[in-house]
Amino acid sequence: MDSLSQIVLGGAVAAAIAPAAHRRAALAAGAALGTLPDLDSVPLWFLGLDPVTNMTWHRGPSHSLLVLVPFAALLWWLFKRTGGRVAEAPQRWYWAITLALVTHPLLDAFTVYGTQLWWPLPPSPTMWSSVFIIDPLYTVPLLVACLFALPRPSKASAQRALVLGLALSTAYLGWSLLAKALVEREAELVLAARGLQDAPRFSVPMPFNTLLWRVVVMTPEGFLEGERSLVADAGPMVFREYSSDRRVLEGVGELPAVRRLLWFNHGFMKAEERDGRAVLSDLRMGAEPDYSFRFIVAEREGDGWREVRPEQAAWPWEARRRLAQMWDRIWVQPAGEAQAAEAKSEAAPATSASK
Repeated sequence: MDSLSQIVLGGAVAAAIAPAAHRRAALAAGAALGTLPDLDSVPLWFLGLDPVTNMTWHRGPSHSLLVLVPFAALLWWLFKRTGGRVAEAPQRWYWAITLALVTHPLLDAFTVYGTQLWWPLPPSPTMWSSVFIIDPLYTVPLLVACLFALPRPSKASAQRALVLGLALSTAYLGWSLLAKALVEREAELVLAARGLQDAPRFSVPMPFNTLLWRVVVMTPEGFLEGERSLVADAGPMVFREYSSDRRVLEGVGELPAVRRLLWFNHGFMKAEERDGRAVLSDLRMGAEPDYSFRFIVAEREGDGWREVRPEQAAWPWEARRRLAQMWDRIWVQPAGEAQAAEAKSEAAPATSASK
């Protein structure tokens, strides 16, 4: 999630747990601890790594529960030894420190990017993909709670505000999982009819909301992409077909950068050849034809490919226009899809009568 969400989550968690007399300090400490895991981007930037390595190591060791839990215990022990607030209420501060840290990667796991919760173990990064990386409806309750508690930290009303903010934001995550299940149920009906019920797929909300969702399904020829509005859509989901050059992917598949990408994005990747270069697009972030992560990994050499240092490709895309279209799409089903749903609805009574 975005930095503001992590800051207010860490601050709210720590302040809700700490004693009332320590609440303002806990707000500051929780905010710092809540954003600490994302500082892994600083050393990654200074190391000058290629974009594939940089992308796939972000949310790595610094986001692992196997690292953060013992690190929290060490941090707690060090502060307890120095006396002060932690020594005065050691049990509460242990949980304040630990939860402010571990809620960061757990929240990140609700996005589609991928969070290595179990590093250094080999499972692919966790991506529950039920919220977008920035979602105001998640963040605002926590932000309001922290701002309310800051000037009146010792009052009971501050504690109630923090608990309420945490409850509302957590309930929103619960809603996102329910919304995801509703969308995937609709997708399953269409895919089963096409014999694709076992095809690899994922669903993810479109930017800044949990009402409009995107579903991507991998096929032997490429992938399918469809949207579902929980507000406007009726009838079966409509999927569009897109191709992916499997010969390109097979030709570069053994390159270390490509193997790393396939592990990181669970194989949700589009391959194509552009101007004699092998280009791989991460299908999870963006929508056809615009993707946030698109990498050049090899150049054509005769009938084969020559590995190159990966670079992130930048082609023009129209994100602003698409955001406006997305907002309209939440509330209005495309005419073609609406007509198909209406025709199916009208045909259903006739079919029942004939039986």
